Amino acid sequence: MPAASHVQRTGDEPRIIRLSETDNVAIVVNAFGLPPGTVFPDGLTLREFVPEGHKVALADIPEGGAVRRYGEVIGIALQEIPRGGWVEESRLRTPPAPPLDALPLATRVPAPLPPLDGYTFEGYRNPDGSVGTRNILAISTSVQCVAGTLDVALRRIREELLPRYPNVDGVVGLTHAYGCGVAINAPEAVIPIRTLQSLARNPNFGGEVMVVGLGCEKLVSERLLPDGQSDGVVRLQDERHHGFGAMLQSIMAMAEARLEVLNRRRRETCPAADLVVGLQCGGSDAFSGVTANPALGYAADLLVRAGATVLFSEVTEVRDAIHLLTPRAETEEVARALIREMAWYDAYLARGEADRSANPSPGNKTGGLNTIVEKALGSVAKSGTSAIRGVLAPGERVRQKGLIFAATPASDFVCGTLQLASGITLQVFSTGRGTPYGLAQAPVIKVATRTELSRRWSDLIDLDAGRIATGESTIEEMGWELFRLILDVASGRREPWSDHWGLYNDLTLFNPAPVT
Repeated sequence: MPAASHVQRTGDEPRIIRLSETDNVAIVVNAFGLPPGTVFPDGLTLREFVPEGHKVALADIPEGGAVRRYGEVIGIALQEIPRGGWVEESRLRTPPAPPLDALPLATRVPAPLPPLDGYTFEGYRNPDGSVGTRNILAISTSVQCVAGTLDVALRRIREELLPRYPNVDGVVGLTHAYGCGVAINAPEAVIPIRTLQSLARNPNFGGEVMVVGLGCEKLVSERLLPDGQSDGVVRLQDERHHGFGAMLQSIMAMAEARLEVLNRRRRETCPAADLVVGLQCGGSDAFSGVTANPALGYAADLLVRAGATVLFSEVTEVRDAIHLLTPRAETEEVARALIREMAWYDAYLARGEADRSANPSPGNKTGGLNTIVEKALGSVAKSGTSAIRGVLAPGERVRQKGLIFAATPASDFVCGTLQLASGITLQVFSTGRGTPYGLAQAPVIKVATRTELSRRWSDLIDLDAGRIATGESTIEEMGWELFRLILDVASGRREPWSDHWGLYNDLTLFNPAPVT
């Protein structure tokens, strides 16, 4: 339906959102966009059609002039853009990234937020003191060669064993395309190996680690076992295996021994401080930094106030806002760790003859995001306002409470895998364009940036943050609603849609080491 007739028929008032008094652009709120000639209450008149979520110039912007959103420069005009004009991608160039050698270090450390006491969830406490939100048997693999065999074993475990162990939520395979045909001792090989080691120790798996290996791979299976554990490997090439059936029986016997242990676990009341929550966004649009991500940020502050651990990530969607984050670092050491991860990724992209302009994606641009700077400024809204207490290199396990930056690529699947390795037991995922994303290893709460998406994907979206843009809810109200939903999902009282459908993405390792 043409935008003009839609606006006229419904009587929608034309609406735009401006985020800062210094901004010279605002985004169109109306579904389906607004036609040329639309007049706003302040007299601003559209010179051309502007799609929903896209920017309109609030003042004449000269060629070479700065385009401002979030109070920051998100682009440089390649041509004059008149007041009321559409600020679209071809009219902008990306400004330079903030230099890393002149950033403020821990200069504006936020004061501690007031404690938030009395909030609990029902979780599974582990021998090491960590707490899971699920009770899952995870079976690691040391090499891709065994993935097909494990798939067959998993089907039989689900059909034959799981019905006898009703307190176990499920069984998952930690499969991947690594382990052989790689430069196992290359310096960057530490990242995929550390990721696999850390994945097996996720609190949702109860500490019951087992590995299926082949026997001739470069990544020796025992490297994936916790220190001090001497058993837990099924090696398919072992001479005791006479045929495929024997291999399956070995896997199932070891799995059953661990299912017996996991089946004795019960949920118990735990303080919210025991939660480890990951924050991620994917399929982002111009509303991400207006609705969903600020709501995630408010919920993140509530979690931190309750003593929990919150991870935010995605280096390429932080890099252009790093000047806003290093001042929030709790110490200069933490600020330098942030810079270390930005510099590492700059060098990684340069080695591949790529740069940050490869992000945003075409879908992001369709949703109104013109440059990686604009996307980054919306992305970091997920981090809330707390002091940043620590920084994790890719695949490192978290050992601190509070707000933590976990360095990952922006890819949804790689980021999700690395956050699981770092120890998240629940993830909150915001989306504007929509994505059928889910994790088998931890529940995922999907938050929509727009009400239109929430209605259209009503059986995939768990929370509609688009109500912030329409004025039906505030960021504070939505943040509290999300906080309570996190506690319910962590306790097993609410089931996210991805779990309802069994809609899960494969794990994807980040492997910057050479493949031989």
